[in-house]
Amino acid sequence: MADADSIDPAPSAKPSAVEVAKAASNYLKGDIPSELVDGNPGFGKGSVQLLKNHGTYQQDDRETRKKSADGKKSERQISFMIRTVVPGGKLTADQLLAAIDMGDELGNGTIRLTTRQAIQHHGVVKGDLKAFMQRVHTNQLTTLAACGDVERNIMCCPAPIKGDPVRDEMQKKVDELARHLAPRTRAYYEIWLTDPDTGEKSRVAGGPETIDPAGAAEEEPIYGRTYLPRKFKTAFALPEDNCTDIYANDLGFLTIHEHGTILGYNVLAGGGMGVTPSAAKTFPALAKRLGFVPPEDVCAIAEAIVKVQRDFGNRSDRKTARLKYTIHTMGLDAFRAKVEEYFGKPLAPCHPDDVHGFDDHIGWYPQGDGRFFYGLNVENGRVHDTGTFRLKTALRRILRDLAPGVRITAHQSLLFTDLAVTDRERIAEILHAHGVKTSEEISTLRRWSMACVALPTCSLAVAESERVLPGLIDSLEPEVAKLGLSNDAFTVRMTGCPNACARPYNSDIGIVGRTAGKYTIFLGGRLLGNRLNEQYKDVVPFEDLSQEITAVLACYKAERHGDETLGDFCHRKGVEGVRTWADQWLAGSRGHG
Repeated sequence: MADADSIDPAPSAKPSAVEVAKAASNYLKGDIPSELVDGNPGFGKGSVQLLKNHGTYQQDDRETRKKSADGKKSERQISFMIRTVVPGGKLTADQLLAAIDMGDELGNGTIRLTTRQAIQHHGVVKGDLKAFMQRVHTNQLTTLAACGDVERNIMCCPAPIKGDPVRDEMQKKVDELARHLAPRTRAYYEIWLTDPDTGEKSRVAGGPETIDPAGAAEEEPIYGRTYLPRKFKTAFALPEDNCTDIYANDLGFLTIHEHGTILGYNVLAGGGMGVTPSAAKTFPALAKRLGFVPPEDVCAIAEAIVKVQRDFGNRSDRKTARLKYTIHTMGLDAFRAKVEEYFGKPLAPCHPDDVHGFDDHIGWYPQGDGRFFYGLNVENGRVHDTGTFRLKTALRRILRDLAPGVRITAHQSLLFTDLAVTDRERIAEILHAHGVKTSEEISTLRRWSMACVALPTCSLAVAESERVLPGLIDSLEPEVAKLGLSNDAFTVRMTGCPNACARPYNSDIGIVGRTAGKYTIFLGGRLLGNRLNEQYKDVVPFEDLSQEITAVLACYKAERHGDETLGDFCHRKGVEGVRTWADQWLAGSRGHG
């Protein structure tokens, strides 16, 4: 096998501008140090790409742009979004408190829990970037590889079931793999983690256990000097609980266990949601079953797959650079053979187990050790205070008074762990005192909904998402109740563009931004996450979404078979059959009105 820095996977293809920037960056350093102190509000194009690997995106708030002096051209309002890596979403109360404080002191006054169990901050200005990174480090966390062309935050079922060691062992394996696949670059430490007075490297007090840059090799032993062709996402799940949407990831480990012992992992590869509508060569994909490995081989097989993607992924066209396209181009059998070559031995066939359950862990659950955990629904992951709704203040009170363990879920919500039975009333009191409903008081529809950030800060967004989904749910709730479907669980996922950060393409109902104020509706995925949905209607105005979805639900109510789920019903009947029925229902409703 060739050395990482000598591979040229596509010698006839011109590398993309991002590849050129990475190659010239000296392991992600580039011009970031000089541009950090140049007095400008933002960074140059090359540095903007490199910064993603450090965990930050340069953004422009389109709603607060100012007109230039001549009154003709609007000036960009640059700030930065920063993600913190939280493997498996596992935090302490103090860490979440510190994150909330950072949002107040250095961000826009909010934090956001992401669909990958991480924490996201918005509104950080360039002059505060270094102070922010150091605060994260002091908080025993890091932003390195939260974004960019590397392994991102690794997901894991967050439920702390203490009577069964499987979840604990799985979380330990997640932590081990996260350390193994972390970039080794010195640049992160040199740029962000220097003492402002002495200039000494990696001397910020209280930081997480990390690689000592003074002793690190110059090369990246796994990634090489140009890292991966595109982002890389990994998740762990259980057959009975696919709460991390394992099939939507580049790499998945399905935990095969019996009688409290992990036998090994089914390895899945090639999932990914992002699509470019103008490029027919792009598509969403579910991961494919690749083989089975024992627990001790998890890091080795992950490294082998990452290296195959490093060496054979498309570095000339970022639209087709994800692992799903590498597998599509090579073919699954050829890809598996190449992985086995890098792995050094054949892969065993997958264990017959597959996903058959999904739990969002919202509400009260026994941990198995006499204590409890509580899943608090956080709508679209946004932690803020607004008007009489003061979620941020309520969380501060819970975290300070009860000091629970904390987990972030893949549905952008929170688990408080290690609670006493007497904490149940106390948590409800705190939430109600701050205008926040308990999880038991929200609808099933709202509980299973999810949105990406979208406008005004995401540069890719073409339509609203996070700010409008709650209103859409408001309008749908009474219609769902009228149809007698209030207890039916089905996923409603909305994104402001087809890049699909909220995983809409394997949901029961996917709503994807098409253009300003208009969306594409998709139907027929599954709560289990192991089936893609299909396009139902395109370019639907936002004001028509509620009525269109209500018509689909009316069809479901009228023609479902037994306990058939919404996604399974739409898949069985077909989108054309649903569309014909729903359009007739809509015509009758309008005529009656």
